[in-house]
Amino acid sequence: MIMGPAELAVVEQKLSTERLTPYRTATNGDVKLAVRLYEWNTEISAALGSTLGHLEVLLRNTMNDALTTWSTARFGEPRWYLDPGRILNHRAERDIDTARRRATRGGRAETNGRVTAELTFGFWRYLLTSHYERTLWLGCLRQAFPGLYRRGMRRDIDAAVHDLHLARNRMAHLEPMFNRPIGHLQTTALQVAGWICPTSRDWVNAQCRVPQLLSERPVP
Repeated sequence: MIMGPAELAVVEQKLSTERLTPYRTATNGDVKLAVRLYEWNTEISAALGSTLGHLEVLLRNTMNDALTTWSTARFGEPRWYLDPGRILNHRAERDIDTARRRATRGGRAETNGRVTAELTFGFWRYLLTSHYERTLWLGCLRQAFPGLYRRGMRRDIDAAVHDLHLARNRMAHLEPMFNRPIGHLQTTALQVAGWICPTSRDWVNAQCRVPQLLSERPVP
């Protein structure tokens, strides 16, 4: 859509001057280019968000599989989220309680898959922190990332998922991404996917529009 000065002024007002300020700053006050950058920011955020969405599903499923196998072998209880070994901290227990309530809304039966799907990206990210290194990581979760074996350590995947989690939260709040290292974030997402499963990484990569959109960025 081609807009004149009057239409641009209306759009700026409705978006709010405060929201458009970072874009105007990046375009030296050119409101037309600022709006185009805002539009591009929305496109690239959606593209990166799609890639991170695919990764989140891979991440939670591989971690859930590892936790289920480990909990069954060690405690005779496949429902690891019941924490039979009393390993999880209060924050994780609270997140699991919320997930279980949501999973059983409307009288639905509780299943591992439903509970897992209700746990947030942040929940899985925190299971990879140093707090769980000697319990969940060494005892279980490192098995979820076969591609990391002999090539990295827990802190490597912790750092990668931490950055991706922050980016996802930023996009969820519709914050600017044009001033973030989008190309690096996409590469990091694919790296984590490769640690889980190279075939799945290639599939995620084939769906990703981030490289194309980076080449179409309206402002250098």
